[in-house]
Amino acid sequence: MRLRFQLRDLVKLVTYNVNGIKARLPRLIEYLTEQQPEIVCLQELKASDETFPIAEIEAAGYGAVWHGQKSWNGVAVLARSRAPIERQRGLAGEDEDDHSRYLEAEVDGLVVASIYLPNGNPRPGPKFDYKLRWFNRLADRARALLAEEVPAVLMGDYNVIANDDDTFSVRAMAEDALMQPESRAAYRRLLAQGWTDALRTRHPTGRVWTFWDYQAGAWQRDAGFRIDHLLLSPQAADRLVDAGVDKEYRGRERASDHAPTWVRLR
Repeated sequence: MRLRFQLRDLVKLVTYNVNGIKARLPRLIEYLTEQQPEIVCLQELKASDETFPIAEIEAAGYGAVWHGQKSWNGVAVLARSRAPIERQRGLAGEDEDDHSRYLEAEVDGLVVASIYLPNGNPRPGPKFDYKLRWFNRLADRARALLAEEVPAVLMGDYNVIANDDDTFSVRAMAEDALMQPESRAAYRRLLAQGWTDALRTRHPTGRVWTFWDYQAGAWQRDAGFRIDHLLLSPQAADRLVDAGVDKEYRGRERASDHAPTWVRLR
C-alpha cells in the first residue's frame, strides 16, 4: 500500500505524553507550529472527551480523534491538514476496563495507534498485574494488525525501560515496575512478532532519554530514561529514515516531563 501524503517527501510521526493537555496546551501548540509533524499521538490527556481542546488544535492546522478520561489517562491522534479516521478505541479482553489507553486511527493509508500503557507501580500487586494483562491484550491487537500487512506504527508511552542502557541508573530503577523482568519480557514478545523499535534501531547503543522526572533535579542532571517507543510493522520499517527525540522541548517553561519522540518515514 502506497502512502498518499503529498506535502513532504518524508513523513514525521511523533509520540508525545503531554502530562495534562490543559496545562501543556501552549507547549503543544508551540510544538505543532514549530515542527509541523504530519501525525502526532498524544498520551495522558487528563481531560474528558467534552473538554478536549479541539478548537485550538484545529486552529493550529490539525484534525484529531481522541479518547478522553476525566483527570486520568486519555489518548489522541492528530493529523496535519486532514482528519484521522478512527479504527478502534480500547482493547478487547476485559469488558470492565474503563481506562482510556488505546486509540487506533488511519491517516492516508498509514495505521497508527496511540498507546498509554499502565505504569504498574507499586509492585507486586494489582496494578502490576493489570499492567501485564494489558500488555497481553496489546500483543493480541498488534498480532492482528500485522496480519493486515499494512504500514502501521504503535507509538506511545509504554512505561517500559527495555534495556539497561535505556536508563541513567539501573540501580535507581531496579525495583520499579518499568524495569521488571516481566515488563521487559512482555515488550520483547511484542517485538518478536515482527515489530521494529525505531529509536533503538537508529540508536543501538542506547542512552537516548525520552522522560525526565520533575523530582530531584532529574532534568538538570540529565537523569532520564527511555519509555516512549515507536514500533513499526515490516511495511513501515521498510520506509524508516530516522528516529530521535526533540529533547529541547522538555526544557521549556511548564513543559511535560516527556519529550516528543519521533520517527521519519519515506
